[in-house]
Amino acid sequence: MRIKGLILLLLLLAYSCDFIKKTDDGTPIARVNESYLYEDDIKGLVSEGVTKEDSIVSIQNFINRWATQQLFVDGAKLNLSEKKQDAFKRLVVQYKNDLYTKAYIEALVSRSIDTLVSIDEAQVYYENNKEVFKLNEELLKFRYVHVDENIINYDKIKERFKRYNEKDKKLLDSISIQFKSYSFNDSIWIKLSHVIKKISAVNSENKNQLLKKSNFVQLQDSLGVYLMQINDVLVRNDTAPLEYVKPTIDQIVINKRKLELIRELEKDITKDAIKNKQFEIYD
Repeated sequence: MRIKGLILLLLLLAYSCDFIKKTDDGTPIARVNESYLYEDDIKGLVSEGVTKEDSIVSIQNFINRWATQQLFVDGAKLNLSEKKQDAFKRLVVQYKNDLYTKAYIEALVSRSIDTLVSIDEAQVYYENNKEVFKLNEELLKFRYVHVDENIINYDKIKERFKRYNEKDKKLLDSISIQFKSYSFNDSIWIKLSHVIKKISAVNSENKNQLLKKSNFVQLQDSLGVYLMQINDVLVRNDTAPLEYVKPTIDQIVINKRKLELIRELEKDITKDAIKNKQFEIYD
C-alpha cells in the first residue's frame, strides 16, 4: 500500500508540473515561482446555489492547496538527485501505462465475457469443491408471523399457520395486513444471525429452539407473539447447499473466465501486432 501511495503521489506531482506551467493563454490568478494557476483551472469548482461567501472560501482553499503542492514539487526538484527524479519519472510512466492497460482490458473483457453460469456448470464446480463450502454459521428454512397477542381469531391463525396447506396459505396471505410482520417464504436458507436481528424475541437463551428441524416455536415479548415453523436446519461445518452458495460459485466461475480471456487477449494482441507489422524486434 505504501508503494501504491507513493506512486500515486508521484503521478500527482508529475501531473502538477504539466498542469501549472505558464502559457500565453488565459488569465493567471496565482503564481508559485514559475508556475501559474489560471481562471480556467477553477471553472466548475463551485456548485450552483452556493453563497458568494462560501464560493470565495472554497476557491481560496483550492488556491492554497495548489500553492502548497507546487511548493513541495519545487522543493523536490531542488533537493532530489537527478537519478532519483529519473527513477520517479519511470515509476510514473509505468503507473500510467498500467492504468491505461487495466482500463482497456476491462473494457474488452466486459464486452466479451459470458456472465451467465448454468446450474449444471455450478453443480460441477460445487461437487468438485465441496470441502470449500463448509458453513461457519447456522442456516435455517423457516416461516414466521408476528401478531398482536389480542388479535381476533388468534387460535385460528395459529392453527392455519402450523398446518399450512394451500388453502391456509391463501387465507393467511389475504389477512397479512393484520400482522405486524411476517415471512412465508420458507424455501430459502436464512442465516440464524439475521433471524435474531429480525425477531426481537429470539435471544441467546432460546435461539437453540430454532435449530431443531420440523419444530414449531412460539415466543412472546412486549411487542407481541411470534409464531415460527422451522422446516430445515444446517449447523456449523455442515456443507452449504448449492442454492445458498450459487452466487459465490457464479462469481468464481466468471472470474476464471476473465483470467482465461485476459491471457488470450495478451497473446492475440501481440500476434496481431506482429502480423500487421505494428510490432517488430530488431536483431
